[in-house]
Amino acid sequence: MSRVSAPAQPTARVGIIGGGQLARMSHAAGTPLGIETHVLDAPGAPAEAAGARLVVGTADRLDDLARLARRVDVVTFDHEHADRAALQALAARGVAIRPGPEVKHLAQDKLHARRRLGGDLGLPVPAFTSVQDVSEVRAFAAAHGWPVVLKAISGGYDGRGVRIAADVAEAEAALAALGRPALAEAHVAIDTELSVLVARAAGTGESRAYPVVETLQQDGICHEVVLPARVPGALAARAHALALELAEAIGLEGLLAVELFVAGDELLINELALRPHNSGHVTLDGCVTSQFEQHLRAVLGWPLGATRPVAPAAAMVNVLGPADGSDPGHRVARALAVEGAHVHLYGKAPRPGRKLGHVTALGADADAALDAARTAARILEGER
Repeated sequence: MSRVSAPAQPTARVGIIGGGQLARMSHAAGTPLGIETHVLDAPGAPAEAAGARLVVGTADRLDDLARLARRVDVVTFDHEHADRAALQALAARGVAIRPGPEVKHLAQDKLHARRRLGGDLGLPVPAFTSVQDVSEVRAFAAAHGWPVVLKAISGGYDGRGVRIAADVAEAEAALAALGRPALAEAHVAIDTELSVLVARAAGTGESRAYPVVETLQQDGICHEVVLPARVPGALAARAHALALELAEAIGLEGLLAVELFVAGDELLINELALRPHNSGHVTLDGCVTSQFEQHLRAVLGWPLGATRPVAPAAAMVNVLGPADGSDPGHRVARALAVEGAHVHLYGKAPRPGRKLGHVTALGADADAALDAARTAARILEGER
């Protein structure tokens, strides 16, 4: 008589608030490690389609968050939009939330982040203030010059919630669109934008940073990434050290992306993401350990993986929904004909301008890697 073996028990159960592409790729990274992934989202979320277990609910309801927490060992994030009071209530019940609500707040509230980083910690950030009306913007501009960068304090991402005001009239329109109060920042003459990913393990405090990457923006969105960044070694070393210092100072548990402006020889912190980040997608094929596996290891308190590159250079290019609404998935075979290209689609319904996937490529140098990734991305978008 044959015996049916009992299914293997998971090594860990991780709950992710949000079931988008970051959760989808985290689920894929955890599967070989025996990690069972549960995501809180609506039916049909990209992570569910890839095999993650779904908890139907939203990130602003304590009851929904609690149902997710009861099924897992640790809770983490796919996005920034979870309700802070609900997270604090869960943490008070003893739920392991990593990063914790107070650390996560740095990515949820831009004004709080500026005050904590630039004030309490003395780290380099652009000049800033909170503004309620156009007279306060005018006063800020008198000290720091026009144009002034105005940002929504919460909720903005991928270029949303940011306006550049060249004068009082534009500032008034920006405040009307963004809401009040808003964050006002000095406009920085940016030479290059960089990003540094740092993982710090729960419990042990083990930290590892990835090589500094260069990010190229399109309409306020991180659209292309080059690894390693094409900047002097001394500057990259300063960025690397700054990110590690920040992770330690805030008590990070999980993954942190530190987005930086380079202005001359000055490094300024732009924004933080307390989760896997678009700038880290290049690690999927470009580094020994991907950002997604590293994040899971970190929130579980497991030993962190090596962060070194596997090739002299790597690049990542986003795949956006074509203007005609067509599905890039129909062109995958053609894109794979590009030597060295790796296609990652997110399982999302196509829509013009929507982020539907990305391409990574390795190369002997940055130009070769970027050319291959761009070529494959253009094919997916129907441009070739």
